[in-house]
Amino acid sequence: MVKYYAQLDATFGALADPTRRAILATLMLGQASITELAKPHRMSLPAVMKHVRVLEGAGLVSQEKTGRTRICQLAAQPLKEAEGWISQYRVFWEKTFDSLERYLAQQQTQQEKKEDQQWPRRSHNRKPRSN
Repeated sequence: MVKYYAQLDATFGALADPTRRAILATLMLGQASITELAKPHRMSLPAVMKHVRVLEGAGLVSQEKTGRTRICQLAAQPLKEAEGWISQYRVFWEKTFDSLERYLAQQQTQQEKKEDQQWPRRSHNRKPRSN
């Protein structure tokens, strides 16, 4: 049975967009206002607000309104949960790559043996010819 993780789906859904990943990268450096988050993306404040709302819905960002300014802050917990889920698959892939490495080493050894059998090596201990 497949387990359903709504929080994990929301996290990966939010991370699927490059603009949202860039916003998270900016917030890794510290808190930022919506205006500061919008500057590098050449988009309107409402468009950036939509991205921030998606990130907030996934629990990746929290907002605080101070006067007319909205300050955003990174929330790391959903990223930790996603990393935990991914790490399960990292173990699988590491085992798969180890198995592939062993297979390729075996194939290379077999190929070298085959080549040695096809082309006998010259002996360097031969006596010189006398005329």
